Amino acid sequence: MSVSNKKGLDYWLPKLVVSPTVAITVIFFYGFVIWTAVLSFTKSRILPQYEFVGFDQYVRLFLNDRWMGALTNLLVFGVLFIAICMIVGLIMAVLLDQNIRAEGALRTIYLYPMALSFIVTGTVWKWLLNPTVGIERFIRSLGWDSFTFDWIIDPNMAIYTIVIAGVWQASGFVMAIFLAGLRGIDTSIIKAAQLDGASLFSVYTRIIIPSMRPVFFSAFIMLAHIAIKSFDLIIALTGGGPGNSTDVPAIFMYQFSFQRGQLGMGAASAIIMLMTVLAILVPYLYSELRTPKNG
Repeated sequence: MSVSNKKGLDYWLPKLVVSPTVAITVIFFYGFVIWTAVLSFTKSRILPQYEFVGFDQYVRLFLNDRWMGALTNLLVFGVLFIAICMIVGLIMAVLLDQNIRAEGALRTIYLYPMALSFIVTGTVWKWLLNPTVGIERFIRSLGWDSFTFDWIIDPNMAIYTIVIAGVWQASGFVMAIFLAGLRGIDTSIIKAAQLDGASLFSVYTRIIIPSMRPVFFSAFIMLAHIAIKSFDLIIALTGGGPGNSTDVPAIFMYQFSFQRGQLGMGAASAIIMLMTVLAILVPYLYSELRTPKNG
């Protein structure tokens, strides 16, 4: 084989190997995203129809009380889920950063829930929060007969059970992100501050944590992405109930698209969710990929 043929093979072979994956991604991801966007501007119901109605489906969507309730639930869940995960994850990371004994075992224990699927997490917490067989029954068996923990069947409190299960699963992952950030801090800065008489609390609050802003931003992006896509956890834990008290946009989109024969409105809700994700991801990608200007 000549040198030119070998160079040509080296050039084209990686492209030939990767091209099927690229083609599948373009067709089955971006292609269906475009198709969904097209359907959102049509009067599609059970089956796709290509009679365009402009923004009618979006107007109907935001006039739908259930959609607005789903957005409210997502806001409550998202704010609490992200905030508590960040706080718990940071605390656990700071504690593990003290070079305590059995750090490896504790880190594994904290990370283990993230290895489970959200379906498994939802099923387990559904049993734990069930008043007849879970935590409430266990506490009452210990003699505290007045103890009540029936949030999962209380429409006003059910959304907070989703927060509990979500935090249990994701906080260990956030801890790992923060711990990696803490271990990346220049130790000479910390030692210099301690030599100047700064307490450990001051070192963390005034030096270490402020320097971890990119890590906080990355954790926020990941948690926000999980919150917006929350479907399987809620389906397994509450099924969107009681009533629609734990309904979120992902469940709304699925039910209206495939169970209620409102394909156009379901497509519109999917596009709104996509726009929300992009509104979070684009600033992050811009901050990561932009190159600093010289001078």
